[in-house]
Amino acid sequence: MKLRILCLLAVASLFSGSLYAQTDANDPVSLVENITGKIFADVTNNLEEYTEKPEALKDLVRRDLMPLLDINYSARLILGRAGRGLEKEKIEEFATSMSNLLIDRYAQGLLQFSSKIKLQVLPQRGELNERLTRVKTRVTLPDGGEAPVDYAFRKTPDGWKAFDVVVEGISYVTTYRNQIMPEVQANGIDSVINRLNSGQLQLAE
Repeated sequence: MKLRILCLLAVASLFSGSLYAQTDANDPVSLVENITGKIFADVTNNLEEYTEKPEALKDLVRRDLMPLLDINYSARLILGRAGRGLEKEKIEEFATSMSNLLIDRYAQGLLQFSSKIKLQVLPQRGELNERLTRVKTRVTLPDGGEAPVDYAFRKTPDGWKAFDVVVEGISYVTTYRNQIMPEVQANGIDSVINRLNSGQLQLAE
């Protein structure tokens, strides 16, 4: 359930306004606001079309959200020890399989909850750390409860990229690592990639 909420929050959010005075449109806080805000507006304006054509919604998420994410770095973190010694191309292949899974879950969440969740971005405190900067948010859920959601960013040659999301203290990377790493160690990376692509390997949310 935690990662189910995570998938929804990344894109299906009504931003009620940041308390942080932006000075750089490419800083982590602005990226979270601008990209997810753009996606939400698009879905809100075209909800009927996307409901009828979910593949078009997946294309939207792939085009607008995925560039925000450092999927290859996340893939290495998810693989953990099981990823040591793997070729770069194999890491990228696994990362693509994982990103396709996330796109499906993001899109499902948008259709179900796009008008029911509100998110507030909290002020950025301290200096930006290029190895790890957290964007802290607070999410108002449909039942009126609140959940803290943190986005972990790192500075890359292509700018700031998110590599993890932590929902109520539970990390997306850690949750998937606990499921994926034993599978890779037991059956090999090719088996895991094939099973992810075919839907045979079901990951808990």
